[in-house]
Amino acid sequence: MKAFAQQMITDHTGVNKQATELVTKLKVKPEDNDTSKSLKQGGDDNLAKLKNLNGAEFDRAYIAHEAAYHQAVIDALDKTLVPNAKNPELKALLVKVRPAFVAHLEHAKSLQAKMGK
Repeated sequence: MKAFAQQMITDHTGVNKQATELVTKLKVKPEDNDTSKSLKQGGDDNLAKLKNLNGAEFDRAYIAHEAAYHQAVIDALDKTLVPNAKNPELKALLVKVRPAFVAHLEHAKSLQAKMGK
């Protein structure tokens, strides 16, 4: 579980860095929207829940959230973000990072299966 969590930190830090560099290059200011607000709220709610858990209970809740969260991100990419991206560089970045989110989802599901959900 710790290795998975570290991989999430590493990969998501890289994606955030790429996004920040693109936003800076394009001289745009990201704005919250319903999709970003929903994803952020889900993350905040999960952190609050996880703070009260330990051991195997924590691991099960953490990995269940990671599976659901990555599915939500993939759905947002496929249904909203990529189709509505007007800037070609932004669209290319979204398409480029999608496989990482799919890999994270598959890894999370694999860990869930090993834990017996």
